[in-house]
Amino acid sequence: MPAWLAEISYLVAAVCFILGLKWLSSPTTAAQGNRLSGAGMALAIVVTLLDREVVSYGVIAAGVVVGSALGLWMARTVKMTAMPQMVALLNGFGGGASLLVGAAEFLKAARAGTVPRLDTAITIQLAVLVGAVTFSGSVAAWAKLEELMTGRPITFPWQKTFNALLFLAIAGLGTWLIVATPPRAPHWPLYAVAVLSLGLGVLLVIPIGGADMPVVISLLNSYSGIAGAMTGFVIRNDELIIAGALVGSSGIILSQIMCRAMNRSLANVLFGAFGGAGGTAAVKSAEGLSVRQVSPDDAAVQLGYAQSVIVVPGYGLAVAQGQHLVRELADLLEKKGGTVKYAIHPVAGRMPGHMNVLLAEANVPYDKLFDMDQINAEFERTDVVLVIGANDVVNPAARTDAASPIYGMPILNVDLARSIIVLKRGMGTGFAGIENELFYNPKTGMLFGDAKSSLTRLVAELKAL
Repeated sequence: MPAWLAEISYLVAAVCFILGLKWLSSPTTAAQGNRLSGAGMALAIVVTLLDREVVSYGVIAAGVVVGSALGLWMARTVKMTAMPQMVALLNGFGGGASLLVGAAEFLKAARAGTVPRLDTAITIQLAVLVGAVTFSGSVAAWAKLEELMTGRPITFPWQKTFNALLFLAIAGLGTWLIVATPPRAPHWPLYAVAVLSLGLGVLLVIPIGGADMPVVISLLNSYSGIAGAMTGFVIRNDELIIAGALVGSSGIILSQIMCRAMNRSLANVLFGAFGGAGGTAAVKSAEGLSVRQVSPDDAAVQLGYAQSVIVVPGYGLAVAQGQHLVRELADLLEKKGGTVKYAIHPVAGRMPGHMNVLLAEANVPYDKLFDMDQINAEFERTDVVLVIGANDVVNPAARTDAASPIYGMPILNVDLARSIIVLKRGMGTGFAGIENELFYNPKTGMLFGDAKSSLTRLVAELKAL
């Protein structure tokens, strides 16, 4: 393929990536953006195969078949509750690929006895470091989300100091490899850099609690992009550099947005050891307080005669797989003359956009989904708010209790509504490990039970009204 045609094709693919990313910022154009980005990647792959020296097309074809089959199987069989785990693994696969490419280029130069350019030598070490950290960190995040590892922060004495010393050792070995150059350098330091970087990835993720997993997943996605960009410099592929830079920068921006949604810094998320799952400590004791329990028929009456209803989905809705029932419930309320909107907190669920994806699966119209900033002013004018499986993101302690660990975190102002119905299994605390003041509010009625069964009963009662 002529060089000029390859460059033009890469430019077209890059434009597809940029426009696709822009369209992904809106739910109404997200599907088109995903398809456009996929088309750009397909074009880049075809051009690369035609323009670059390929050792064996047979091996590549086998990899495409196996990888495509595995990806299709994962996409079709994954449960919505397991989507964060799959995203974490896919981030890890991207980092692992960068690790392998960087290491392979180093060994290739060593076997050939050639001295790579300084910029190539540096990016090889960065691809190995960032790729390994991304891979092992993503596996650790997957293990936490899959509950193969505790969701609570795992810490030990002098942990940050140990991590810093480990990073210095990696940097020292990598610098020595760059200065020594492959022809004169033994291979063991490269393997040491890879192994130590894999260990560093795990050590960076285990002190982060379950409540912060959405930010961690977003950050690991950014790491995978950075690793990909480094790999692009190594193999002199402009398209990989552009795609990696887009993923890396957008992941960092999203991580910062989510941190602001929790009123915390990225450093606090990474090094604060906050957000352990299933905590029992409460800043305010619930002793002496009581909750008002409601039956499905009472809750159905409130909803059936409400003129305005806001649904607040949380991880409990995903666990119960009740999104289709929520859509059916909303349709019934609208037939009775009410309006239904959905309030989406930026960190609800276990990954960025988890609730948006969950509701999209049930074909909830995009124009009914509202971000926190868009809908918070409407709660005080709302007849009934239906909270399904959300906890910390609706806890008024974030506004009222200066001693609370979530104090200052922007929340959905559910407590300002005229009436609140909470669907919850029990009175367990959220990931922050504190009591939720909303549950003891006189305006709140608790409907206990699995969200799916509770929604089924609510739908049945509404149909009978």
